[in-house]
Amino acid sequence: MNVLVTGGAGFIGSHIAEQLLEAGHEVIVLDNMDPYYDLGIKERNVELCRNAGGDAFTFVEGSMTDSDTVDAVFSDHAVEFVYHEAARAGVRPSVEQPTRYQSNNVGGILTLLEAAVEHDVNRFVNASSSSVYGRPDYLPYDEDHPHYPKSPYGVTKLASEHYCRIYADLHDLPTVSLRHFTVYGPRMRPNMAISNFVTRCLDGDPPIVYGDGEQTRDFTYVADIVDANLTLLETDAADGEVLNVGSTDTITINDLADAVIEATGADVEPVHEDAKAGDAPHTHADVSKARDLIGYEPTVDIYEGVETFVEWVQSNEDWYEPATVSA
Repeated sequence: MNVLVTGGAGFIGSHIAEQLLEAGHEVIVLDNMDPYYDLGIKERNVELCRNAGGDAFTFVEGSMTDSDTVDAVFSDHAVEFVYHEAARAGVRPSVEQPTRYQSNNVGGILTLLEAAVEHDVNRFVNASSSSVYGRPDYLPYDEDHPHYPKSPYGVTKLASEHYCRIYADLHDLPTVSLRHFTVYGPRMRPNMAISNFVTRCLDGDPPIVYGDGEQTRDFTYVADIVDANLTLLETDAADGEVLNVGSTDTITINDLADAVIEATGADVEPVHEDAKAGDAPHTHADVSKARDLIGYEPTVDIYEGVETFVEWVQSNEDWYEPATVSA
């Protein structure tokens, strides 16, 4: 199958693209290589995909908001399936740059959906986020929980879900939106809590916890996210649906810091700073709908995942650590 992965030079997108290539698919990655974080990480991701796929891999540098670029990608490569992983990421920066997030994230998905309809793709899988929930009325969140986004980023992700629903209804385009819950693992974005905690501890510096640290997160290992995405190549059971894809449990940020300290062997104590605007107090996914429809079952708990990630960082510290420290 010819599969387009938008944002395929990024963290989650590159893992999806790499697995698709190893499974024998033709993969086209569209990425604008925005220097939101060190481009060396994205360049390595592209090289890994090229090594995995050879001639089956095509990289196109360009923006998902450029309709001419997008149309050319769909036309030139006979795209049959889309994994839409591209987005202007980051809850906190979106508070400062709301119009940039709106034009990129919402404008981008509209451009892609229009092309998907025009070129009659088989399925469009949209990467959404737990940020659509915001303030919890109850936990864990099921997909019917009210939406109270606390950041413009969360609003753009909620809008992307609605556009997928509308295009499914109006144009018979099979769409699925997967709400990711704080994904982590090898090659993750360097400006996230886990990556910062790990590299700081390996450098002998204390992890910095924003707020009192009692906020909880549902950290999801990237391999579990990839499995959920790849399952959608083979089933239409989730067409038209929104699904939570989370982990096995939650953890407080204080306990996460302690787990990283233990895994790295650092002789440090966490340092607390003021809470950041836009952060949700808690996230916790009810994944029963994904389990029922596509057999999703998270397999990696946070303590196992932290240990695996620490080992990966130690093996790649020469290039990954500088990118994380500078983020």
